[in-house]
Formats: sequence, C-alpha cells, structure tokens
Amino acid sequence: MAQVLEFKLPDLGEGLTEAEIVRWLVAVGDVVAIDQPVVEVETAKAMVEVPCPYGGVVTARYGEEGTELPVGAPLLTVAVGASEPAPVAAGSSGSGSGAGSDAGAGSAETSGNVLVGYGTGAPAARRRRVRPATAVVTRTAAPVALVDPLPAPAPDRSGPVPVISPLVRRLARQNGLDLRELVGSGRDGLILRCDVELAIERIEQAVQPPSASAPTPAPAVSGAVTERVPLRGVRGAVADKLSRSRREIPEATCWVDADATELMAARTAANAAGGPKISLIALLARICTAALARFPELNSTVDMEAREIVRLRDVHLGFAAQTERGLVVPVVRNAQSRSAESLSAEFARLTEAGRSGTLTPGDLTGGTFTLNNYGVFGVDGSTPIINHPEAAMLGIGRIVAKPWVHQGELAVRQVVQLSLTFDHRVCDGGTAGGFLRYVADCVEQPAVLLRTL
Repeated sequence: MAQVLEFKLPDLGEGLTEAEIVRWLVAVGDVVAIDQPVVEVETAKAMVEVPCPYGGVVTARYGEEGTELPVGAPLLTVAVGASEPAPVAAGSSGSGSGAGSDAGAGSAETSGNVLVGYGTGAPAARRRRVRPATAVVTRTAAPVALVDPLPAPAPDRSGPVPVISPLVRRLARQNGLDLRELVGSGRDGLILRCDVELAIERIEQAVQPPSASAPTPAPAVSGAVTERVPLRGVRGAVADKLSRSRREIPEATCWVDADATELMAARTAANAAGGPKISLIALLARICTAALARFPELNSTVDMEAREIVRLRDVHLGFAAQTERGLVVPVVRNAQSRSAESLSAEFARLTEAGRSGTLTPGDLTGGTFTLNNYGVFGVDGSTPIINHPEAAMLGIGRIVAKPWVHQGELAVRQVVQLSLTFDHRVCDGGTAGGFLRYVADCVEQPAVLLRTL
C-alpha cells in the first residue's frame, strides 16, 4: 500500500518567505522521480524550479498558477511506493512497498531537504534532474479517485512557449489570451509584454459594442484610480530595499565630467589585437576595483547596533541590470582579483542569465559595491540610491561627443559624466572626491591604471 506524503514549499533561503507559482511542471496522476522539478516559482530574487524529494505518483496539487504561497504551505502530495495511481483516503499512511522503479521511493525514502537553487541531498545515483520535457514523466491510465483541490488550467504543453517573463504570462492569463497564438517581436520570437498588450487592444477593439448602444461614459475625475499594482516579487523587493536605503543611509552625491576618448581608443585597440573581447563595463569595473584598493572606506558597511564601520576585504561588485522582471543587481564575486577578460565573461554570463530569468538567489546577493551604467538609457547623469547595506555606488552616464578643451584647444571629445553616491557615515567628501577623481583620471588616461596593476 502506498504511503501518501505531503511536499511543502521549502525554505528558500536568503530571507525569502513566499513565492508565486509560475508554472506547474507535473499534473495529478503523473509519475515523478526523486529530485525531479515539479513546479516553477518566482521569488523576490529569481525564478527557479523546485525539485520534489519524493518519488511516486502525484495525487494532489495545491495552488493555481499565479497563486502566491508562504514557505511551509503544501505544494503537492505524492503516493510513495506506487508506480500507478491508487485511491487516496484522508490521513492515508502506511509503509511503502519499494517497487524498485524510478518512480518508487520505498518506505518514504526521500533525497533529503530541498533548498531552492541548490538541488537536494540525494545519493549520487538519484540526483539526476529529469525535466518534464523528456519521456520520464508519463501520464498513467485511468486514474482512480484522484482529485486536485485547487484545479489549475491545463495548457497545451506540446511545445515550449517562447516567453520567459512571469509578468507577461500573468497579463495574458488575466485577459484570456493563449500565448501559443501570439508571434513574439523579441529575439528568437520571444513574446514581450508589448506583444500581449497589442493583442489585448485588438481584442477590445473587435468586441466594442456600437456607439449607439454604449453607455454614456462617466466624466473623468481628477486623480481617479485606474489600476492597483501589487508590490510583490521583484518589484516589492526593490521597493523595500530602496525605502530602507533612504531611511537608514545619510547619502551624498558628487559628480564629474571626464574625457573618455582615450579609454574608448584603448578598448578598440585591445579588441583589435585578437582574443576574447573586452566590454566597456569590464574596463570600468577594473577601474572601480583599483580605486577601491586606494579608498577602502567605500567597500564597507555600517553596523549601527555595534556602532562600527565594517570594512570588507573582497570586492563583490554588483551591477544594475534592467530586465522584464524589473531591476536586478547580479554580483560578480571577487572582482578585485579578476582580469578585464574574466570580468567581461562574467558580466556576459550574468547578463544573459538575467534576461532569461535564470539568476539564482546566490547570483543576486552579497554585493559590497555597485556599478550602475544608466548611460544605456540615453541619459547623462543620475543620483542613484545606494544598494543597502553597501556604502557607495558609482554611476556611469552615456558617452557622447561634446566640445571639450583638449591640450589647450577646443575639440570634439567623447565625454562621460561620473557620479558617486556614498554613505556619509563611512567617509567624508575628501575621500569620496578622491575616489571619484581617481576613477576620472583612469578614464581620461588609462595608463594611470597600469601603475596599480
């Protein structure tokens, strides 16, 4: 007789207390293997697949796609020790039969505790992650007395839908759109939010009643509420962090214009020599780490309970990245010990993971200093908010041709505005100005950086 075990939403780590169900990867009646991903959830940090520590037959799922669940809430139940569905009674228990198949776990055998993003603790022979796109997940014939307490819609999963954003999925679901009927305008046919909004607009235009029968619209009211957007997920986490930063950190900002012509020329020459390409943000990151070595006060945090400034040895460099899920700050570990080539490769890896929604909580935490390249939005300057609990953030504006006095003559040069927002508790203006001036000197004369290598 199979033993029915309940699998709850596991502790997600990093202080996360809830997650939203984005997509179920199994259905009631499916046979699952130990450590097989069963549901895709979105947290405030990242979108991850949750593996189930039990092997057996899924007897119930809890929560529809789009539902937000707290840690510890039931996700699904699994009949362990059976390779096909059996009637499930309330409070069902008993020892497993140890069927010996991939689906059977035998005597409630599990792989251990689950930690999202890090897999489970199964023996090596059982740690292979099996995705539902393979033939491992099979629909059993004629399930008996199996019910789903909260039935979820059963979309056609004959092929992957070219969409990665849970916000896009939710918008389509709320408006009754089948994403498989849309053609995405993004890279490789990726369905973007604008594609869904356009489809909704066309549907609304098609079903509009004749103007003669339409009710007279109410007069517009100044300040009327048109929509309430929940502050949760990534947007909620960003709101909490920025609000805390403004409440707790007495920040100040200084800025300077710099002639980046020589830096751009040096990058062009380096990339023309062959080998791995070096990105501009990698060069700026290399300059940052050199500046932090000279001004370590800015690579620190403040412990107000102990009334101490905690200076940090390693530079874990965060960089602001705008994605469809919102603003995220991936972290390059030990940036101070990386070459420009290594930094370029890591920035590229994390950027791609951010675009595809595969950043893990570990990729998004532990930063000690942040580099914010808002020049990609076509703006010259900004006063960024410090990424709490860090002590500073360097902002980079767009690099644009401007008139500039060069060697005593007016010339057209590539000019960039650099801004530094810093925690006034860790240092005064002299230190902040010295840091920013050193960064500007390296941008204007890259040879200055060679003296610190």
